Amino acid sequence: MSKFFVYRALTWGWHRLSSWNTGGEGIHSPSLFYIVRFLFPRQYRYYGWSEIENLRDQLLRTTDRLPITDYGTGTQSSLPIYKIAQHHLERPEVGQLFFKLIVHLRHELQRDLNIVELGTSLGLTTAYLAAPHSKNKVTTYEGNPETLRIAQRNWERLQLKNITPILGNIDHTLFNNAREEKTQEPIDFIFMDANHRQEPTVRYFHHFLEHLHEHSIVVIDDIYHSPEMTQAWKQICALPQVTSSIDCYHFGILFFDSHLLKRHYRIRL
Repeated sequence: MSKFFVYRALTWGWHRLSSWNTGGEGIHSPSLFYIVRFLFPRQYRYYGWSEIENLRDQLLRTTDRLPITDYGTGTQSSLPIYKIAQHHLERPEVGQLFFKLIVHLRHELQRDLNIVELGTSLGLTTAYLAAPHSKNKVTTYEGNPETLRIAQRNWERLQLKNITPILGNIDHTLFNNAREEKTQEPIDFIFMDANHRQEPTVRYFHHFLEHLHEHSIVVIDDIYHSPEMTQAWKQICALPQVTSSIDCYHFGILFFDSHLLKRHYRIRL
């Protein structure tokens, strides 16, 4: 039995015992209370979700194989598309929560949003990031040209034209892109789902820190993927710029509003 499987089983059990979802009760911040009370529940459906999930169903039935390079470990493999869809795509309720967070954030800021994603995969989570409004700008970084090709085909089918993909090893493209741009726009929403190791995760986050503002939201995926990813999550939560966080087990959400008390919540999604 894999040590990572054992670790995830133990941490999942602990999270179930130590987390709650009582409709926001116990959360003193009005803004975080609103998010947990009204955005976490799944009873509301929005425009565009059905089309994205129809694409997921198609991907789950596709047997074509794609070459995969893991830049984090340096390993190469080949996987059928349905396997990638099974194991590397966020669950529907996760993408839909991101969609609702972006709708909420755009309403709060009353302007178009600048959104960044690390790790495109087959592009369905990217679609949830881009679908809330056509004038939001989504930049997504992906290392594998074959999965990006499928992702771009999916966006074409969904008629999403506000996505800019950047292909290549994120260790190079993320920092090169920042140097090439003379001015960096503030970033409103970030989804980090790339290199699942402690050092790169913390380094990517520090790269983004200077471009965040008090209403920015950062989501880090797979925070219990391994002990070092959990350490990365704890290390980032301890930074003074992070004022509150929500641990949803499969991912964590970070907030930077100076009006929030330093609190860390465990919530069942």
